Amino acid sequence: MTIESIEIEMNITTATTDLARSIKLNLQQWGEPLRWAITAVDPGTNIAKIEAIVIKA
Repeated sequence: MTIESIEIEMNITTATTDLARSIKLNLQQWGEPLRWAITAVDPGTNIAKIEAIVIKA
């Protein structure tokens, strides 16, 4: 088991009605999210930058 810091970009307009759930599901591609934060949003494109800590099995 390893802990890794990742940074992803995600279009928040294509997210389901529950943004937090959509982010968690997206992060699970890299491992089990421990914590995450939206660090920036581009209002022109609605692209959010998300920083997260995940556990990889």
